[in-house]
Order: sequence, then C-alpha cells, then structure tokens
Amino acid sequence: MADGIRVEGLQAWFGPVHVLKGIDLHIVPGAVTAIIGPSGCGKSTFVRCLNRMHEVVPGARVEGHVYLGDEDLYGPAGDPVAIRRRIGMVFQKPNPFPTMSVFDNVAAGLRLNGFRRADLREAVEAALERAALWDEVKDQLEKSGASLSGGQQQRLCIARALAVEPEVLLMDEPCSALDPMATAKIEELIQELKKRLTVVIVTHNMQQAARVSDQTGFFLLGELIEFDETGRIFTNPRDRRTEDYITGRFG
Repeated sequence: MADGIRVEGLQAWFGPVHVLKGIDLHIVPGAVTAIIGPSGCGKSTFVRCLNRMHEVVPGARVEGHVYLGDEDLYGPAGDPVAIRRRIGMVFQKPNPFPTMSVFDNVAAGLRLNGFRRADLREAVEAALERAALWDEVKDQLEKSGASLSGGQQQRLCIARALAVEPEVLLMDEPCSALDPMATAKIEELIQELKKRLTVVIVTHNMQQAARVSDQTGFFLLGELIEFDETGRIFTNPRDRRTEDYITGRFG
C-alpha cells in the first residue's frame, strides 16, 4: 500500500475561473477520506486533480504538487496513463461500456495493460469478487454490462477500476444515482476495500460521510476550510462554517 497522498499548494483553473485555491492535506493510506461541501465548491475538481484527469478538459490547468508516496505526480517524470492506473476513478453515474459484456467491461483495462487471454478469467473473477458482484453475475458474464441494475452497474465499474490493482480508488458521488439498498451495498464494499487500498469519496450526503469515512475535508468556494478525523468534524468542528454546513444552515 502506498504512503497515502500528500497535496501541497494545489490550485486549479477552468480557463480564467480559479476553482481550487491552495489546497494542502494528507490523505492517509488504508483509510476512507470523504470530501464534502456545497455544489460548485471544487470537490470533484479536487479528486480529478489527484489522478490528473482535470487537465484533460480543454482550458484546464493545475499548479502545485500531489505526491503518491515519494512520487510527485505533477513532476516532469509523471506519466498520466501510469498515474491513472495507480489511482482509479469511479464516477457519479455508472458508465459501463454499453457494447461490451460484463466480462469484457472488467477485462478492458487488463487488455490495455497487456494481460494474456489465459490470465484474464482469473483476474476478472477476482475483481468481481472484490466488488461484491461475482455471485450475482457469474452466470451472466456474456450479457451486456448495460443490462445490469443501476447498483450492479456501479459495482461493475468499481470492478473494472479494481482489475488493474490500483493503490487508490477515487469515488465521485458513487451513490447519488442509486436507491438506498444499492447505496448500502456500495458503503459495505467501501469498508472492505479500505483493507487493501486508499479510498477517497466525494459525497453530498452528510450521513454517508459520517458512516463510511475515517477523515473528512470540508471545501467551500475552492478552499479547504477544515480537514480532520471524521468524528471530530461532525461533533466538534473548529470552524463555524463547517458546523453551519453539516447542520444544514446552508448548502
């Protein structure tokens, strides 16, 4: 497991719009870190900066440093493709490849990384097991990934991300499109995943952040207002703005 992620002086822009303003924090390894804050505060931009997805947007740019272990991901030797293999991403809306089977959805990243066909089945099964989906789809591997339920599709996307053995998994509001039962399964899965990797989850749901995370960062207007252990953030925040947000006074 990597030595967590250290973020130093991270700033980000969409064209002239300054969306992240000097973020400093340390995401500890083997834990779940929740990122909370109102819409438009920079939460999604922040997690996209962690695996260099922000710069894919035309006109977007980043300054500052993100370290995974001792490696500066924005240093001259940083390879965005290799970085995204080490730091996987699961998006708000499940996005299985609609023309691919369940099996091929999970195998896609493995094939790109040169996995031999003989090794694929074992690796796909292992990823589906880790995503708590194998028992539900083991007899449907040739069906379209898009034929699964919403919650299953999201776990399929998690399996696809896990297949290439990342050290960190970023999850951008992974439950916002799911019903309560599917959400509960994802939350249970997150607790299992943190035994083997580091998880960062963006969520609008205060109860979810309190349930699943070990540490929480509160963002507001592109700034990190407070970052601490989750229990302390929710019971004894240092900043009045944090308290106002988590108690529903604004946001």
